[in-house]
Amino acid sequence: MISMQENRTKIGKDVIESLTLGMYEDPRIVYREYIQNAADQIDIAVDEGRFSNRTDGKIEIEICQSEKTISIYDNATGVPESKVFDTLKSIAQGIKNREKHKGFRGIGRLGGLAYCDKLIFETSYPGESTKSILTWDANKLKRIINDRNNNEEASSVIDAITDLKIIEEETDKRYFIVKMSNVSNKTLLNKENILNYLEMVAPVPYSKGFLFKDKIYTFAENIGQDIDEYNIYLNHDQIFKSYTTRIYEGENNNKKGIDEIHDLEFIEERDNNNDLIYWGWHSISNFSKQIPKINRGRGIRLRKANIQIGMDDALVKLFKEQRGSYYFFGEIFAVDIQLIPNARRDYFIENNKLLDFELLIKKQFIKLHDLYHFSSKVRSNKKKIEKHKELVKNYKIKNTESGFTSNEEKEQKLEEIDKAKDEAKKAKKQLTNLSNKIEDKDKSAEKKVFEKIVGDKETNIESFDTSDEDKQTTKFITDELTRYTRKERKLISKIFLVVDLILTPDLAENLKQKIIEDLRG
Repeated sequence: MISMQENRTKIGKDVIESLTLGMYEDPRIVYREYIQNAADQIDIAVDEGRFSNRTDGKIEIEICQSEKTISIYDNATGVPESKVFDTLKSIAQGIKNREKHKGFRGIGRLGGLAYCDKLIFETSYPGESTKSILTWDANKLKRIINDRNNNEEASSVIDAITDLKIIEEETDKRYFIVKMSNVSNKTLLNKENILNYLEMVAPVPYSKGFLFKDKIYTFAENIGQDIDEYNIYLNHDQIFKSYTTRIYEGENNNKKGIDEIHDLEFIEERDNNNDLIYWGWHSISNFSKQIPKINRGRGIRLRKANIQIGMDDALVKLFKEQRGSYYFFGEIFAVDIQLIPNARRDYFIENNKLLDFELLIKKQFIKLHDLYHFSSKVRSNKKKIEKHKELVKNYKIKNTESGFTSNEEKEQKLEEIDKAKDEAKKAKKQLTNLSNKIEDKDKSAEKKVFEKIVGDKETNIESFDTSDEDKQTTKFITDELTRYTRKERKLISKIFLVVDLILTPDLAENLKQKIIEDLRG
């Protein structure tokens, strides 16, 4: 008979590799994991009355590139000496509440093992005169896993690579510190890279320069939602979400503003019991083009407990056009407890609630698709009216100041004006139709876009009859060259015709005026 002991299920050492060395594609995720755990402890400290609110807590990250070290400190609860083994050595035995806490699986804290020689957890609990230092030897772990001659069980491997020390500490101290020594990954030691990442991933406040932050807080408060925000520092500088009111293009050292956020629109969806499934906001701008990558906050971001799920493209697949997300700044805050982040936190666990969520989001994103296409139509029609006005203006300048090169040029300009006038009339009609269509109360975003692009600007067609111009005396560019014979002026005009054929209108005009000035001289 086979004994129960012989039938005992064994978990091999390779599972540790899956949970540490092979857990994440992006190494920066380890920062998110440790921040998430620290944020949970700050919440617990608030619940236990240790903190009056979250602002009493702080999470401090220190990156020392020269020493190849990283530390993540929090001043929340610490871990009692008696619970260090159970809390910090156990894997996938999270005791946290799935519905309440951000990290609940008990695997994320080991992510750092893949990128350093030693992963150290150092903690002290208030009222205890000791601190516990639990060290995980990553190099030893790699040697054991790579040794294919032995088939150790996961638990024995953990025992072999961990070491606990208890030393004296001041009784009133409380903290938890994650330390990574001799970090091998250059990305993790790149402060600028990590800052850019955490500005959009970590649960931090909005930038003080983001003019619409108060509207977001007010909306959240009105629907009974609290945005989880924590004071997180990187090398002593506080981190904020990287949202800006201006939209830029170019490079960081040579950028220019191309658009700006005029306002925000808010959304929320509830189930049949009136329980909130998600809420969010998106920016209103002129939508002149996709927001360039230099704007780190671009795209509709997905968040749970204010921690970003995945990267900027997590919701792209739900847009009618994948490019659609990048016309906006925005956030979707998932609230429903059944929207559970998967182990990698790059999306949610598959379930019926996720299907409902995606269906609702798709419907909302169709509205966003229609919005930036609406903006394109408004801008296009407005440009047609402006083009006609500009052609008339330039014609008048030529006919009164600079002069035409030939009768042919004058006729060409008049034809262009007639054609542009027809287009402008159609455009004005289109703008009127678009304006009438957005009177519906559900079209507030379109109204904001229309008013910002068109506003109180004159959309009347320029009153200009080209048929009358044929009867008027034509001013030629060579009229003022009275010192030259008529034959010479005709030759100059022919040269100018060649200039018009070769160069762009602006360059041609500048060159002709320069030649005229020299000939006058």
